[in-house]
Amino acid sequence: MTEKPLSIPRPLVRTNQWTIFLSVVLTWVTGQYVILLIPLISNVLGFTIGFNPIMRVAKLFLRKNPKDYIPEEAGQQRFNSSIASICLAGGFIGFGVGWGVVGYAFTIMVAVASFIAILGFCIGCFIHFQWNQYKYRRRQNSC
Repeated sequence: MTEKPLSIPRPLVRTNQWTIFLSVVLTWVTGQYVILLIPLISNVLGFTIGFNPIMRVAKLFLRKNPKDYIPEEAGQQRFNSSIASICLAGGFIGFGVGWGVVGYAFTIMVAVASFIAILGFCIGCFIHFQWNQYKYRRRQNSC
């Protein structure tokens, strides 16, 4: 049985973030909402079975050993992928059934989040941290 990695090299995470962002922008520009399926399917596979095709292909282009790059925590990335997948699915469904406002609302959220993450601040990480703090405080108060 193969062991899942505890961390993911930052260039692979950045590639995934760029793919999400560019897919959303291409969807807006072309009106072809099926483009959203590329990051959606990849991220769903990533957080469910640990295989993200975008990251797998990007790994082929790493110049150094994966351990030589700044690591991103794998569990945190699974959480972020689940949030991105919800937004991408919401956008895909919204556009697919003709609810443009819903499609744009979800895709704007995921595009902004992915672009801000590319710039260095991870909204998903912040949400995950706050959620863990909330659970911790709740446990402390129940004792």
